[in-house]
Amino acid sequence: MSGDGRLTHVRADGSAHMVDVSAKAVTARQASAAGRVVLSDRAIRALREGDVPKGDALAVARIAGIQAVKRTPDLIPLAHPIAVHGVELDLDVRDDGVDIVATVRTADRTGIEMEALTAVAVAALALIDMIKAVDKHARITDVRVTAKSGGRSGDWTES
Repeated sequence: MSGDGRLTHVRADGSAHMVDVSAKAVTARQASAAGRVVLSDRAIRALREGDVPKGDALAVARIAGIQAVKRTPDLIPLAHPIAVHGVELDLDVRDDGVDIVATVRTADRTGIEMEALTAVAVAALALIDMIKAVDKHARITDVRVTAKSGGRSGDWTES
């Protein structure tokens, strides 16, 4: 937001534009996001037993999420292309689904929250693609930013 409370991605006439971040300082930044894919008992069993017809669903989802981080500005219209310095993406099989957590790091002029969210969302989509032959009712839930650090707005953690 600007100092007067207006969104900085919106001009006075209401049209969207990409914010100029060239005057901002380069700082170390990190963001984490999480989400989950709710699955049937049969799908959980297939994941745990390594019996998914399309192959290693968790590995494919992890790689898809990491690739997605690097493609975020191609997918999100007003996201800046920024240098990605690190990505951690974990998938944890639970009794009712798979929890997905991504943490992304940079040293740049703008935040990296959208990259973390994109990692989680695309990993979830890839997981559904891999498991759909076993569970046609898989669904993505609870995708959200869970923490951020660095930049002018400071640090934040989901409570």
